Amino acid sequence: MSYQLFLDDERNPLDVKWVIIPLGPWVIVRNYKDFVKTITTQGLPTFISFDHDLADEQVHDYMVQGRFSGKLNYDSYKEKTGMDCAKWLVEYCLDKKLTLPNYVVHSMNSVGVTNITALLKRFKQFQKESS
Repeated sequence: MSYQLFLDDERNPLDVKWVIIPLGPWVIVRNYKDFVKTITTQGLPTFISFDHDLADEQVHDYMVQGRFSGKLNYDSYKEKTGMDCAKWLVEYCLDKKLTLPNYVVHSMNSVGVTNITALLKRFKQFQKESS
């Protein structure tokens, strides 16, 4: 089954106006657990739109520290982030020998955008060089 996956704890795809995302239909997931469950049961999507902050603690960390320091305190989070989803996705693609799907990071957390984008770009480059 071909589908597109939208990861965000609050927004829906039509709410995102600051980056270009494809038209639907979308499967919407709100957290790490549902992200993993959807991909393991439905297979790899053709496109993923990532949010970074999936809990209030992450928004607070970004607003208080991340904007100024450029760093996030991942070790302190009780809830998993979009970055955790991206890391899981990389491992899933490695284990299953699958090509990383197309993606965009629509998060308003600029540090989170940088972190997720850097991870996925490095993995895409690794896949390109390994083929």
